[in-house]
Amino acid sequence: MSAGNLPVSGSRLWDSLMQMARIGATPKGGCNRQTLTDLDGEGRALLRRWAGEIGCSVTLDRVGNMVVRREGREPSLPAVAMGSHLDTQPTGGRFDGVLGVLAGLEVLRALHEAGIETQAPVVLINWTNEEGARFSPPMMGSGVAMGLFSEEEVLAKSDPSGAIFGEELRRIGWRGEEDPRSLQRLGAYFELHIEQGPLLEAEGIPVGVVDKALGQIWLDVTVEGEEAHAGSAMGPRRDAMMAAAQLIQAVEEIALEAGGDGRATVGRLLVSPDSRNVVPSRIWFSVDLRHGDPAALSAMSEAVRRRAEEISAARQVSARVDLFWESPLIPFDPALVDRLRQAAAGRGLPFRTMPTGIGHDAVYVARRVPTAMIFVPCEGGVSHNEAEAISPEWAEAGLVVLADAVLATARPVREE
Repeated sequence: MSAGNLPVSGSRLWDSLMQMARIGATPKGGCNRQTLTDLDGEGRALLRRWAGEIGCSVTLDRVGNMVVRREGREPSLPAVAMGSHLDTQPTGGRFDGVLGVLAGLEVLRALHEAGIETQAPVVLINWTNEEGARFSPPMMGSGVAMGLFSEEEVLAKSDPSGAIFGEELRRIGWRGEEDPRSLQRLGAYFELHIEQGPLLEAEGIPVGVVDKALGQIWLDVTVEGEEAHAGSAMGPRRDAMMAAAQLIQAVEEIALEAGGDGRATVGRLLVSPDSRNVVPSRIWFSVDLRHGDPAALSAMSEAVRRRAEEISAARQVSARVDLFWESPLIPFDPALVDRLRQAAAGRGLPFRTMPTGIGHDAVYVARRVPTAMIFVPCEGGVSHNEAEAISPEWAEAGLVVLADAVLATARPVREE
C-alpha cells in the first residue's frame, strides 16, 4: 500500500463537519461551543462515539486533552499524531479547529476501512481550550502538554463568571488521569487548519504548506497627560488621547516599514476618565507585533518605544511601553514540511509555502515534537466569525495531503 492510496472520503468529512456544527449552532450559521461548556462536552462525546465505531481507544489527560489512538504493529514506537480543537469562539465558525480534528478522524476511518496496518501508532488529539474565549490564555491544553504552563495554574484559572477551569472540566465529565506531558513523546504532529487569511483564496491555491510560526511581541502602552474640560483652550492641553492616537498610527507605519511578514495590531484601548466632555488623562492600549525575522521583530519593538518617547516629548505627556509577552519564531520540522510538499505534488495540488502569523496548538507542540501544518483557504479570510466558510473541495484538498503525509510518516506495513 503506497502513501498516496489512502481512500479518504471528502464527502464523509463534510458530512461530519455539518453534524458537529449542529452542536452549538447559532442563528447566523456559526457555532458557539465554548470550552468546558455542556456543548463542548456534547461535541467531545460525538467524537468519542465516532472513534469507538472504528475500534479506536480514547484516553483523557488531567487537563482534558482527548487522545484517539489506533495501534500500530510496533506499539512502542512514538505515535504519529494529528489534531486541532473542537472549542469555538462565542460567535465562531464551523471550521476553525474542527476541520483539523475531523479530517484526522477521516484518516483513521480510511485506515480502518482499508485494513491498513502501520508500523507506528496513529493518534488524533482534540486539544482543550485552544481558543481562550472563556478561559484565558488560549492553547491551554497543548501548553500544559508541552510544559509551557503548569497543570496547577491552568486548573485554577477562572472565567469572567468565576467558574474554575478544573471544576468545570470535572462537571462536564472530561477530566482524565493521564499525564499531559506524555504527549511530548509523540514522533510527529500534523495539523490541518483554515488559513484565517485571504492569501490562498486570492491566489487560487488550494493548499498552504506552513513552514514556521512568526515571532510575536505583545506590548502594553500607557500614555498619561492631564484632565481638562472639553471646553478649555486647545493650546495648553496635555491630551493623552491625541498622543495615543499618534502612537497608534505610528504602530501601523512601523509594521509597513518592516515589510515582509511584518504585522502590527492595536486590539484593546482603555480611556480614563472615560467622559464625553473631559480631555482624557490616561490611555492604555495593547500592541501586538509579529514578524518572521527575529531581528526585524526586535527592531519593530524598539521603533515603538522610540516613537513613544518622541511623541510624549512633543506633546508633554508621559508614555510607558512595557513588555507583556513574547513568543519566538518557531520553525516547523523541515522533513515533515517536505513531506507535505511531496504529498501535495503527488496529488497534483498547487501549493505555496507560507508562515502562520496566528497561534495554533501546533506552534506550542513544535517546541517539543517534530511538527508541520497545512492550510486551506477560507472565504475572504474571514474567521472567528459566524460567516466563516470554506468549500468541500478545499476541505478535501487539505484532507488528502494530511492523509498521505501521515501514512508516509507512520509507515504502512507491506505484505510479503
